[in-house]
Amino acid sequence: MTKKTVYYYHALSSPWAYLGWPQFKALIEKHDLDVVVRPTRIVPDNGGVPLRSRPQPRQDYHAVELDRWRKRLNMPLVLKPAHYPTNNEFSARMVIAADREGLPALELSHALLHALWSEELDVTQPEVRIDVANRIGLDGTALQAMEEEPEIVQAWHDSHAEATARGVFGTPTWIYKDVLYWGQDRLDFLDEALSED
Repeated sequence: MTKKTVYYYHALSSPWAYLGWPQFKALIEKHDLDVVVRPTRIVPDNGGVPLRSRPQPRQDYHAVELDRWRKRLNMPLVLKPAHYPTNNEFSARMVIAADREGLPALELSHALLHALWSEELDVTQPEVRIDVANRIGLDGTALQAMEEEPEIVQAWHDSHAEATARGVFGTPTWIYKDVLYWGQDRLDFLDEALSED
């Protein structure tokens, strides 16, 4: 039986990707999914609006929603972590490197997001990413070195270009059978779609 394939576009700075991981992980196990890992960024060309460029009332409401969801999901999350906003490209390239090596890239992704949103660590620092990877049993030094390889850098750009071409605007976004599911609060709909097939 052919596995169902879900494309997962997410920013390695997104609190919503962090909050959505446990439920998504459960869906992977429930449906035995083949997940195509695609780190990306918010896509302004498609209508995505970075948090710090939004009017202040929307920024304030963002914190209200994060507070609601961290309590609902019982997940540790600092509403305004010390190192956010951040440049998520470095973490993204480490995740791409892990994926290329057949390693648990999604577990690494969650660990890096946890480091940013729960531990308030500066994930732009190589030693932080190395330590995060080491803590989940990966070779952080090797993965960090791979981040600078031309093919990994190109894969990062290709991933974002693919997200743009497929209509992604915010993250996390899942695509199943060319249908977009944006936001961790849409995972129930993804579950329903997967259950219908």
